[in-house]
Amino acid sequence: MENQEPKKNTKKIKLATKSPHQEYFSPFLENMQSRDELNEVVKSRVEKACFYLDEEKELYPNKFRHTAELGALSLSYNDTVAEELEKLESFSVAGRVLGFRLFGKAAFVQLSDASGQLQIFVSKEDLGQDDFALFKKTDIGDIVGVKGNLFRTKTDELTLKATEYELVTKSLRPLPEKYHGLKDVEIRYRQRYLDLAVNSNAVEIFRKRTKIVRSIRNFLDNEGFFEVETPMLQAIAGGAAARPFETHHNALDMKLYLRIAPELYLKRLLVGGMNKVYEINRNFRNEGVSTRHNPEFTMLEYYWAYADFTDLMDMTEKMLASVAEEVTGSSKVPYQGEEIDLTAGTWTRLSFHDSLEKIGGVSPSVYSDYEQCKALVRKNGEKTIEGEKLGKLQAKLFDILVEPKLIQPHFIYHYPTDISPLSRRNDNNPDITDRYELFVVGRELGNAFSELNDPIDQRLRFMDQVLEKDAGDDEAHCMDEDYLRALEYGMPPAAGQGLGIDRLVMLLTDSSSIREVILFPLLRHEL
Repeated sequence: MENQEPKKNTKKIKLATKSPHQEYFSPFLENMQSRDELNEVVKSRVEKACFYLDEEKELYPNKFRHTAELGALSLSYNDTVAEELEKLESFSVAGRVLGFRLFGKAAFVQLSDASGQLQIFVSKEDLGQDDFALFKKTDIGDIVGVKGNLFRTKTDELTLKATEYELVTKSLRPLPEKYHGLKDVEIRYRQRYLDLAVNSNAVEIFRKRTKIVRSIRNFLDNEGFFEVETPMLQAIAGGAAARPFETHHNALDMKLYLRIAPELYLKRLLVGGMNKVYEINRNFRNEGVSTRHNPEFTMLEYYWAYADFTDLMDMTEKMLASVAEEVTGSSKVPYQGEEIDLTAGTWTRLSFHDSLEKIGGVSPSVYSDYEQCKALVRKNGEKTIEGEKLGKLQAKLFDILVEPKLIQPHFIYHYPTDISPLSRRNDNNPDITDRYELFVVGRELGNAFSELNDPIDQRLRFMDQVLEKDAGDDEAHCMDEDYLRALEYGMPPAAGQGLGIDRLVMLLTDSSSIREVILFPLLRHEL
């Protein structure tokens, strides 16, 4: 039997108004009805919109200009006495109506913009009969423009007394109920515009995010680093152990990948003589989602010629302490009930294998023995792959037994060479690399190492990675002949770091989920 299209709802929607303008809203009303969203609230809003049109008023004019932001007025004049307020000139403000108390011939309106909120007093006496009649058609969610003077109410609240009041944008849908609807994280993340419109905490998170990125840029610029941009579409997805997203370029008829990291391009710049470079970049990894992971995320990567991983430890500690001070006012920040001390000079530095023993409670005789290490990994509920190298097994033990306990800042250094295909081997022990990862609040915040600039060693490590990929490891690195060619011309000794911007913002805004700090996180399709 052939699939039949659902029957269209042809029932005429009746409004209380007999306005000639109601036909204009038919597509909107029919769409709402088809989604079972049509209700008396929406009908009422359309009827009010028709009233405005009947009065020859625009629903979406672009003529109003404001002279001040609401939050700035509140901040500037919060402590100003009534007598001084009377001496000020009038202000023009605009914002979204979040509250509305009408009593007879006057009303108080709570107006909000991105900077904050301010109470507005509206009266029939000040606006006149016709404009007050229009004002009474205001709905919560409407964007309005107001001109007036500041004064203090009998309860001493700073308020703007409206002498002019006009609709700037009509809201046809009702905002979610303030104290219930916005606790639904599905609404908050999927319809971020609503979250920002009514949730001042959400606005503050993204204000801080901007400050954090600006602070990082200023720090690196002052240290002599040069900001660059590298390709997001790459012929070979390299620079990290991750599964990429694939795409196709039609004109060139070639497969491309969304970058998983900019690392190999930034190190090509070191070959070219750009000795201090950084990029704040968008990366894409085709992996699961969680409170710590989003497939699209922001990373800072910076590379420093004639430096090693210990130099980066010192600079990173100094940079993040500086950023915390600038953004939060202190290098000690609260996070989910803990006080995290980011003060420079206080961070713990511990080798990878020492952390397995001292924090994970695994003796060297166990983590250095292949069979015992594999058995302990399985005992802790983690799967192993036949032929998996000892370094990878040790890394799994670290993830299970050590990482969750690293609450205060920890540099964990000297990772196994098996799991560090781009890192320089340690001069005294070729089984480990001069690499560290930065952990705070039980999760990785950054990854850094002294760079491998020996093209022969790098080729051999790429060959090992290719074998692992052929054996089924989707995250293993590909062979990158152009990058090897660059190394063969000579790259100076250097160190580089990747730092997760989203996770740093989580830390400095006390946010428990990465979705809180990404404006539009990836979500499943709506049901």
